[in-house]
Amino acid sequence: MSDEELKSGGEPGSASETQPEQPKPEAPAAAETPAAAAPPAPAAGEGEAPAPRRKETDEEKAARRKAALEAKEAAKAAAALAKAAAASGTAPAPAASGESPAAAGDAPAEPPAPPKPPSPNQPRLDRAVALLRELIAEDAVEEAYINEPNDHLPTLVLKNDCWKEAAALFRDHQELGCHYLRNVSGVDYETYMEVVYYPLNMERRETYCIKVRTDREQPSVPSVTPIWETANWNEREIFDLLGVDFPGHPDLRRIMMPDDWVGHPLRKDYVPLDPEV
Repeated sequence: MSDEELKSGGEPGSASETQPEQPKPEAPAAAETPAAAAPPAPAAGEGEAPAPRRKETDEEKAARRKAALEAKEAAKAAAALAKAAAASGTAPAPAASGESPAAAGDAPAEPPAPPKPPSPNQPRLDRAVALLRELIAEDAVEEAYINEPNDHLPTLVLKNDCWKEAAALFRDHQELGCHYLRNVSGVDYETYMEVVYYPLNMERRETYCIKVRTDREQPSVPSVTPIWETANWNEREIFDLLGVDFPGHPDLRRIMMPDDWVGHPLRKDYVPLDPEV
């Protein structure tokens, strides 16, 4: 071995042999793009806290409240429509998609409610009116109606100057037969006075209500005490407290207040002697 070979560090017998170069392993493609090789970020709930919730603005709050209110109103309208449909026996027309029932203006109108059946006492009222017009005067009846809240009570408003003859008709006519007067009352309507009578047919238990109106400044209604004795004290009380005169009454005088009392305490224009009493 020469000195040159020793200096070069070669081994004996290997100077003329060259070791083949080992090919360098290529760097993985990921090495060229380090960012792509980074592990994916853990999802929220895998150990990392979620991002803080954004604070709702005033406009968003107002919009949310408005939407909730509209939904509530739509639900109310739908419930009312369903209730009305159930009462009438028809199904409500469905509203268009996305449209509240209240806004469905094209829905067909519900059929009108059927007319109320006539009162069971309507024939009795009609017959009384016919008798009064036939036997007393054509214009004796000013008004006639059924008072439904008061047990379908037949009610008539009669002309003042026809009342005494009409009272005798109610007592004596076979179809009416009201031999008993159960009550009389007076009312001050400020523009006029009214006396209300309740004659009764005791056999058939049929009652009528008869109203007679009179002027307020000089109120006067013919007395029916000669026809029904029970009217005696009632007419005296109405005279005493309201000042209505009853011509033909056998003993028209005060019944509650002293004879020298001034005024009539149940009139709307009455001024009491002591306002605090």
